[in-house]
Amino acid sequence: MKPTFKLPLVAMLAILASCTNSNKKTATEQLKITKDNPFLNESKLPYQVADFSNIKDADFEPALEEGMRIQLEEMEKIANDPAAATFENTIVAMERSGQMLGRVQRVFGLLTSANTNPELQKVQEATAPKEAAHQDAIYLNAKLFKRIESIYNERTKLKTDAESSRLIEYYYQKFVLAGAKLSEADKGNLKKLNEQEASLSAKFSNQLLAATKSGALVVADKEALKGLSEGEVAAAAEAAGRNKLDGKWQIVLQNTTQQPDLQSLSDRSTRQKLFEASWNRAEKNDSNDTRKTIVQIAKIRADKAKLMGFANYASWKLQDQMAKTPEAVASFFAKLVPSATARANAEAKEIQTLIDQQKGGFQLEPYDWNYYAEQVRKAKYDLNENEIKPYFELNNVLKNGVFYAATQLYGITFKERTDLPVYHKDVKVFELFDQDGSAMGLFYGDFFKRDNKNGGAWMDNMVGQSKLFGTKPVIFNVCNFTKPVGGQPALISFDDVTTMFHEFGHALHGFFANQQYPSLSGTNVARDFVEFPSQFNEHWAVDPAVFKNYAIHYSTGQAMPQVLVDKIKKAAGFNQGYALTELLAAATLDMQWHKLSASEPLQDADQFETSALKKTGLSLSYVPPRYRSSYFSHIWGGGYGAGYYAYLWTEMLDHDAFSWFEENGGLTRANGQRFRDMILSKGNTEDYGKMFRDFRGHDPNIAAMQKYRGLPSK
Repeated sequence: MKPTFKLPLVAMLAILASCTNSNKKTATEQLKITKDNPFLNESKLPYQVADFSNIKDADFEPALEEGMRIQLEEMEKIANDPAAATFENTIVAMERSGQMLGRVQRVFGLLTSANTNPELQKVQEATAPKEAAHQDAIYLNAKLFKRIESIYNERTKLKTDAESSRLIEYYYQKFVLAGAKLSEADKGNLKKLNEQEASLSAKFSNQLLAATKSGALVVADKEALKGLSEGEVAAAAEAAGRNKLDGKWQIVLQNTTQQPDLQSLSDRSTRQKLFEASWNRAEKNDSNDTRKTIVQIAKIRADKAKLMGFANYASWKLQDQMAKTPEAVASFFAKLVPSATARANAEAKEIQTLIDQQKGGFQLEPYDWNYYAEQVRKAKYDLNENEIKPYFELNNVLKNGVFYAATQLYGITFKERTDLPVYHKDVKVFELFDQDGSAMGLFYGDFFKRDNKNGGAWMDNMVGQSKLFGTKPVIFNVCNFTKPVGGQPALISFDDVTTMFHEFGHALHGFFANQQYPSLSGTNVARDFVEFPSQFNEHWAVDPAVFKNYAIHYSTGQAMPQVLVDKIKKAAGFNQGYALTELLAAATLDMQWHKLSASEPLQDADQFETSALKKTGLSLSYVPPRYRSSYFSHIWGGGYGAGYYAYLWTEMLDHDAFSWFEENGGLTRANGQRFRDMILSKGNTEDYGKMFRDFRGHDPNIAAMQKYRGLPSK
C-alpha cells in the first residue's frame, strides 16, 4: 500500500534553499506559470476532484514551483509575524498553507505512479530535489520553530481541545525529527543530504519502472506456456503485440519476486527464465541497474541519522512509530522467525517428496515452489486455483464483495458515476453515501496492470478530508491485475480478491476520517498503524455472508458450491511458512539496510543482502525475500524505509482486533460502527496504543496472529 499523507512540510522547502539572491528572477520568468494553468485554482468539479480532461503534462512543473513559492511566502509571513505566537496564528496558519502545492502534488503523485510517461518522469527527477529543499526551508526555519516551541512549552496552559493539543505535539515532533534543533552548519549539511536522497529516490523509481518493463519474459514457442489458461496466453500475446513482438508472447513482471504464472507453468525451463527475469530485473549492469543507487541512498540515510545524533537511520525514523525502536522490531521478529522458517522447511520437504515421487530428478528451487505447492494443495485439499477463478469476476467482487461488506458493517452505499473525467479509460468512479444518505466522497478504482504503472497495489487521496477546509475525501485504489482480452471476463485469484479488500480497507480509513486538521486526518498515521485497517478488512473476504454474496460463477450465475467453499477454508493455513518467511526476509533486509552506521562504507548490494539474510536466520535457498533489495520499491522510493516491518506488526493488530469481532457476534452493524468510531474515524488524534487498548481491552497480543498463521505460541 502507498498511503496518503499531507505533503510533509519538509517537501515544501527545497525551492527556498535552491533559490539564491544571485539568481533572482520574477515569478513569471522563473516559474513560467500561465493564467490558464488548471492548478492555480480549486477544481470546480464535485468534491474538487481533478479535471483530468484539462490537465497537460506541461502544467505540472510550473505549478509545482509556483505552489512552493506561494507556500514559502505563507511560511515566512508566519515566521515573521510580530505578534506573539498563538495556536491560531502559527499552528492553524501552517495547516492552511500550501493549498495549491497540495493540489498539484496529489495529482502529480497519482500520475507518476499509476500512468506515467517520459515527460512526467523528467519533471519528477527535476523537481524531487527542489521539493526536498522546500521541506527543509520550512522544517529548518529557526524563527518558525521558535514559535512552535513556545506554543509547545505552554501547551498545558492552553485551552485547546484534544485534537488541537495533538496537532501542537505533532508539529513539534515533526520539526524536531526533521532537524530543527541542529546547529546552522548541520542544518546546511542536512539540506544537502535531503536533496541528494530525493534525487536518488526519484531516479530509483524511474530506473525500476524501466527495468520491470524491459525485464518482461518474451516467449517464442507457445508450448513453453503450457499450463496457463487460454485467457492468460491471450493476455501474453496481447502484451507482446503492444511491444511490436508479433508472433510471440510476453509475460509482464509484477512487483514481487515470485510471479503469478509460476504457479501454472509446467515447463521448468520457462519457470526458471521467468523467475530469473524477475530476480535480476534491476541487476543487468545497464542504465536501469539500481544497485549503485540504493547503496548511495542507504549511505545518505545513515549520514543523516548521524547528524541527528542517532546510531542509524532506523533508530531515528522509528521514534514516532508504534514500535518506537529497532530493538522492539527485533524482539517482535524473534517471536516469528524460528517457527516461520521451521514451517517453511517442513513445507519444502513435502514439496521435495512430491518432486521425487514424480521422478523429477532435481532439488527444489524458488521457481519450483509455487508450481508444486499448488499440486500439494490440490492433493491435500482437492483445491485447484483454476477451479476457483471463475467465481471471482472483478466487478462482481468489487460491488458484491468489497462494497457489500462495507455496507453491512458501516451502512454506507455506493453509486457509480460516469460523468467525471478519469486519467485512464479503465478507471471507474463511485460516489459514497453515509447511512443517513449524506454524500461522503468519491472512490476511483484502477485495477489493471500497465507498462507505465508502478508495480504492487496502493491507496491514496486526491482530496483529503478536513473540516478546516470543508473538504470530503476523494480516494483511489490502484492494483496490477491482468487485464482480460477479447471481451473475456476479468477473472482474478483469491489473492487478488484479498488485495481488493485490503486496499479498500485503506480507503475506509480515509473515508471515515473526521478531523478538523488535514495533517491528522484519515491515513496520516504511523507506518506501523496505517496497515492495521487495511489488513483487518481482509478478514471480511472470507466471512460466510460476504463470501456467498460475491463468489458467483461469471457464466452460470451460480454461487460457489459449499464443497468448494469448505476446501478454500481448509486450505487457508496452507503454505503459511513460506508466505511468512518471504515477508520476514524482506522486512529484515529493510531493517538491516537501515541499521547501517555512518562509519560503514558503501556496501556491495549483493553481498550485503546475502549476509543480512544469513545472520538473521532467513537464508532459505527456496524461499527468496518477497522483494530483493534492488527492486524493493517500498523502501527506496515509497516512503517505507525502516518501515516494511509495519505489515507484520499491523498483522498482529488486525488479528487481535478481529478476534474481538469473533467474540462479539462478527459481522454486525453495531460492531462495525464501534470499529468505525474507535479506530477508523480517529486519524492521528490519539496515541496509537491507547486507541487500540480502548477498542480491544488490552495491549496488542501476538497469539491471534500465530493462530492464524498456524504457528506454535508460547
